[in-house]
Amino acid sequence: MSHLVMDRVNELLRKTENCIKLPQCQKGELYAGIDLGTAYMVLIVVDAQGNPVAGSYRFANVVKDGVVVDFCGAASILKELKREIEEKTGVELVKAAGSFPPDTGSSVERAHYYICEGAGFEVIRMQDEPSAANNVLQIKNGAVVDIGGGTTGIAIIQNGQVVYTADEPTGGTHFSLVTAGAKKLSFEEAEEFKKDPANGKEVMLIVKPVIQKVASIIKTHIQKYQVNAVYLAGGTCCLDGIENIIEQEIQIPVLKPENPLFVTPLGIALSCLEVKKDEGRGIAAAY
Repeated sequence: MSHLVMDRVNELLRKTENCIKLPQCQKGELYAGIDLGTAYMVLIVVDAQGNPVAGSYRFANVVKDGVVVDFCGAASILKELKREIEEKTGVELVKAAGSFPPDTGSSVERAHYYICEGAGFEVIRMQDEPSAANNVLQIKNGAVVDIGGGTTGIAIIQNGQVVYTADEPTGGTHFSLVTAGAKKLSFEEAEEFKKDPANGKEVMLIVKPVIQKVASIIKTHIQKYQVNAVYLAGGTCCLDGIENIIEQEIQIPVLKPENPLFVTPLGIALSCLEVKKDEGRGIAAAY
């Protein structure tokens, strides 16, 4: 069953990658998913049926450990992404959902909300990142682990419902810092070195202790629950082989989609459709 989940998810992510390269012109209402991220800000757009139709992303140093540190910069970059997609699709982006790291407090959630609003969106939903990722994964039982640039977010799913969330400040930024120290590089140089596939084996040797720390975080938070599989999301999971090290440490099957960077932002966009369904049933939206 786990591999059937991954087959479906990978097919959806390939469609997302394709629409980023070649956005689809649309006539109907579109819904945007906004992932501010620590390393990359990602904007993914779906239509009313949940099909990915456009997207864009950009490196953005505006969030640190889930906390917005450059409000104006974040809003400015998001406006640029919004305008870029609108020009390519021919449709104004109005309704959107935003996200936030779980258990980081209402002030963090509000900051993420206000940035989305400040970029010109009508924000109809806010959802924590690992729960949003499960809108794509659609697992009934297990743990969704979103390893982003600054934090590792965890959601425990039981019978299709999120029963527990947590977030801790360890992620891709820490991988880059360790790489910078080992290679005597600047942080920016270490980021580029880390992303180059030709350096993959060397990077894995350098950052293995940090991956083991991430695995320790996961193990701590899932130990009170019956978790038979862990599903990875988030840009840091793009590191080749990270799932194998985590699996060795926690002794539970770990599955990773082909492109984990787009799992969460796509899931954020899809969360808008839940609001649409609720409105159709006469249920008030959260925002």
